[in-house]
Order: sequence, then structure tokens, then C-alpha cells
Amino acid sequence: MAPSSYRVQTSAHFDRLIKKLAPKHPDLVRRFEEALAVLSTDPHNSTNNYPIKKLAGVPQGQGQYRLRFGRFCFRYDVAGKEVLLHYCGLRREDTY
Repeated sequence: MAPSSYRVQTSAHFDRLIKKLAPKHPDLVRRFEEALAVLSTDPHNSTNNYPIKKLAGVPQGQGQYRLRFGRFCFRYDVAGKEVLLHYCGLRREDTY
């Protein structure tokens, strides 16, 4: 059975964040490409192979899902066959 394909889009806010972070963190581009590959095939993490968590109490339009790759966190929503990225952030050492 072939994996279903999702269309991944970015919000204007996401574009501003990634543009700001990319010059200081060269590994962000690689992590973003990995995130795109995952989100285009399994944004709900039905295979349980990815560090994806559905966030409780977060309404649609504010990033109901979180995907972590290394030090980076991506928040997104899924509507039908579309994935909309809302947030890209750096997880700092002093976060926890």
C-alpha cells in the first residue's frame, strides 16, 4: 500500500521565523527538509516512527501538532490532505 501524500504549506509567520533562524543555524535547512519529508507522508504519526505529539488544548489554526528534530521544533495543523506549518523554533539548553 503506497503512503498517502499530503501537501505541505507554510504560513507567513513561519516563513519569517525560518528566515531569521537559518543564517545562525545552518543545520536548520537539513532539519526542515527532513520535516517536510515526514509531514508529506505521515503528519498524524500513524506509524509511531517520528517525534510527533498532538498538543492538548490547542485550537485549530495555532499548531495542534508538534514535530521535533534535533534542537528544532515545528508546529503545524492538518486539515484534510493539507499540512500548514505555523511555527519553527529553537529549543534552547535552558528550556527545561
